[in-house]
Amino acid sequence: MKISIKSTNLDLTPSLKTYIDTKIRDLEKLVKKFDSDGVVNLRLEVGRTTKHHHKGEVFMAEGTLNLPGKILRASEYANDIRRAIDVLKHTLHLEIEKYKTKVSIKK
Repeated sequence: MKISIKSTNLDLTPSLKTYIDTKIRDLEKLVKKFDSDGVVNLRLEVGRTTKHHHKGEVFMAEGTLNLPGKILRASEYANDIRRAIDVLKHTLHLEIEKYKTKVSIKK
């Protein structure tokens, strides 16, 4: 699985990049079945929604996962970037499980 990370209005520090890699790499086990030809891509965007707000859900994490025959998308907002990444991972995990059950029913 290829992961591309884009940051918007946020510095992508090495510690944040490491955090994203460790959290998102857990999803790689779920899509290993579909990634035989290296066709699975995850485009991840993390950032701040605005530059001037300091309170509330100002951090966002969006992910687009390209699977064979399906595109899964999730978007999460939180008051901490790491929390937004955690919730995004959980949402994508649920979407992947749903996709896997649909694919197994069709066969």
